[in-house]
Order: sequence, then structure tokens, then C-alpha cells
Amino acid sequence: MLYIHSTQLRLAGHFNRDEIALTGGFARSAFLAIVISMAACASATAADIKTTEVYLRLKKSIDAVRAIDTHDHLYPFSELPNRQPAETPRSVTLYSLWRSSYLPRTHRLSPWEANQSFDRWWETAQHDFANARATSFYRVMLPAFRDLYGVDFDNITLEQARDLNAKIQSNYKNEQWADEVITKRANIELMLVDPFWAATTLQHAYRFTVPVMRVSTWISGTHPSRFKNDLDSPYKLAQREGLPMTTFDEYLAALEASVGRAMKAGAVSFKTTTAYERDLRFDKVSREHAAVGFGKQPEQISAREQEDFENFMFWHMCELSARHDMPFQIHTGNARVQGSNPLLLMNVIEANPKTKFVLFHGGYPWIGETGAIAMRHSNVWIDSNWLPTISYSLAKRAYQEWLEAVSSDRILWGADTIYPEAIYGATETTRQCLAEALAEKVERGELLETDAARIGRQILRENALKLFPRLQTRLWRTD
Repeated sequence: MLYIHSTQLRLAGHFNRDEIALTGGFARSAFLAIVISMAACASATAADIKTTEVYLRLKKSIDAVRAIDTHDHLYPFSELPNRQPAETPRSVTLYSLWRSSYLPRTHRLSPWEANQSFDRWWETAQHDFANARATSFYRVMLPAFRDLYGVDFDNITLEQARDLNAKIQSNYKNEQWADEVITKRANIELMLVDPFWAATTLQHAYRFTVPVMRVSTWISGTHPSRFKNDLDSPYKLAQREGLPMTTFDEYLAALEASVGRAMKAGAVSFKTTTAYERDLRFDKVSREHAAVGFGKQPEQISAREQEDFENFMFWHMCELSARHDMPFQIHTGNARVQGSNPLLLMNVIEANPKTKFVLFHGGYPWIGETGAIAMRHSNVWIDSNWLPTISYSLAKRAYQEWLEAVSSDRILWGADTIYPEAIYGATETTRQCLAEALAEKVERGELLETDAARIGRQILRENALKLFPRLQTRLWRTD
């Protein structure tokens, strides 16, 4: 009798008892062959997947897709932020790229002070990355430095850093740099842009950008004094458009007019980041209750009145979304973490079956919950934008888990960042992450390679064209 111990079975990923006994030479040989085969498969699909022919073919196929990026924050070129008065006044620098990345969310980045030389800044800043090397926030930028500038940032020298900074400054003297990086190097054909720096505008400053109507300020706008920036204020927008805004009815009418204006300007969706301000539980509230808080200054309105107003407005946005066929992109996860679980939206999703809900960031960290919602509700799409930037490993698991639970035509992606280099890094990271996830499924015999390639194209491009059909009129590439 042959005993196969659980340690052997762990290699294959399957064991039910401490020991399994088999009798007979054929059975022993067959079982050992299975164990060895499964162990080899486990090794290939985990540590070594990027060296397999399947991965290399899928990555090549995925790289060739002219992607549709469903969420980004690309400023007009002349307005890109964090231009530092360093050696060259008002220039984009290496510091600018790192300062505008997500790295400062978790790690300190030494400031580049005015009149400070690059060498002096780098003397301190080079040590800021030491404890961030394994983070996705750090690693997502590496493809840009490697592919666009030929620099291995993990092993960068002072001379290389100085040269990299000079090349960055030089590139940002040419307005074609953004187009070169995004359309040619990152292979993105269209990009949906959310102008959070000017919420009521509909900026799309490049041939490849498409505006999104940011509605967060409409949801919270009980009084003009809530807005410090005129370009965030729906009241200032109404004033510019010559619309009255003294009653709640006029407020709703101005919103309706704003939707029409946005659609005429080419906007294809609504977008809200309300999860940064409050939890995502929106109870049904009557119009009469919502009107009670309208017009009250922040110091006069009660918390309940403000909440009632926001609840009503969120539901109203869902109705407008369905009526105008404008999918509703909603930030979920990783905002006010305790209140951004997408499960909190279930009452709204169930009550608005004609609204197309797009749950951003895969609901991180609640990727399973997000998949379960989309499994049960065909009016829900999962957008993985930002997820590979937050956690590459979790993103790969999410793609695999979602594909096991949700139709492959309801998963999207986006880079969700500011600078062209960061967009390139996030795009390349997403392509690699998706190729790994699909290649592992092919290696395990869970998916045909032809289907994996088709799914990669769906996620990167076709699903967006299906969800946002107005994008068809904006396609411009012929290569």
C-alpha cells in the first residue's frame, strides 16, 4: 500500500485528509503522474507565468488593442499641476511626476524647494523610496521610466536621475508629448476625463479625450457657500448660463439643463465621488423632505436635512441616468473606507433596474462583494480602474474571480491618474496584470487561449464601446 502525504498533495493544491492510501501499481503510478502534473501546472501558473508562451502570446495580443480608458484626470497640457520653480521656472520635473502620483498617499516625498538644485533635492529624495519598493503605488511608475526614458528606477544613479529629470523637463516643452505617450506608446484611442479640478466644466483638451459630467457637487449643493471654487459650483454654472437658482424646483431644472449641455458637449456618463464625503447608503427620500434643506447655509442646515437632500439628489441622478442613457460611474471602496462598501448601494441598484451602474475601482477591497452584485444585477458593470495601481496581486485575483462570476462583457478598465507618464505606467501595468490573469486560466485548462484573447480585447476596448455607444462617433484611429 502506498501512502501519499498531505505535503505532496499541497503541491497540487488539493488535499482532504492527512494521508491518502492507494493500492496497486497502476493506481500508484497514475496518481503520482497527476500529482507531478498538477504541481508543475501550479508552478507555471504562479511564479513563472510571464515566461510561458501562452502569456507572451496573450500579452502581445493585449498590447495590440487600441484601448478605451474609461476613467482619467488628464489636465490640459498647459495646466498640468505641480510645476515646480526649480532650476527651470514653471517646468515639469521628476519631482512633479512623483508628487502627482499616488505614492505620497502612503510614503513621504521630500519637497523640491524653490531655488534648490536637482542634486540637492535628490540627495534627500532618493531615500524616500526605500520602504515603498514593494508597493504598487511605486511599482506602477516603473514601466514609464523604463519604456519612455530607458531608466531602471530601482537601480538609478545620481547621473541617471539628473539626466532623467532633464529629459522630463525637455519633453514638457512640447505639447505633442501627451499625445505621443498616450496614443502611440500606451496605445489608447479614447479616454474619458473627469475634470475634478473644475467639476462643472466639460474639458476635453485633446483629440483622444471625452468629457464626463461630474455630478458630486449637484448632489451636495444645498447652498452656494458650500463651494470655494467657482468652477465647482452649480450655482455659478447656472449664473453663467443665465438660469435662475433661487428655489429647489429651479435647482432641479438647472440640473436638467446642465445634463443637456453636457450631452451636447459629448459627455457620455455621470460620475460621482460622493464616497469621499459620506457613506454610500442612500435612503429613499421624498422631494418635499429634500427641499427643506435647500438654500440653508452650512452652519444653519442640520446633518439630517443635508443627508435628506443628498439622498434625494442621488436617486434623482439615477433617474436622469436612465432617462438620458448616461451610465452612472460611482466611486466605491478606498474612500471613507468604512462607508464605501458597494453593498451599501444595493437598495438603489435594485430599485433602478434601468440605470446602468458602473462600480469604480472594483470596490477595493471588497472585490468579491462587487462581483456578487454584478452577478445578480445585469445593470451593473465593474470598472477595474485604479485597482492594479492599488494592489497588483489583488487586481489579478479580481480579474480571475470576476470572470468566474460575471459576464465578460461587463468588466472595464481605466488608468485613473494625471500625468502622461503615470497613465502609461498604469496602462502597461493593467495590460500585464490582465495578461497574467488570463494566461493562468489558460494554463490551468479553465479557458481557451482564443477566448482569453477575446476577453482581453473586451475589457480593454469593446465593453466600453458597448456601454457608451456615443463613443463610436469619436473613434479616430485608422492604423
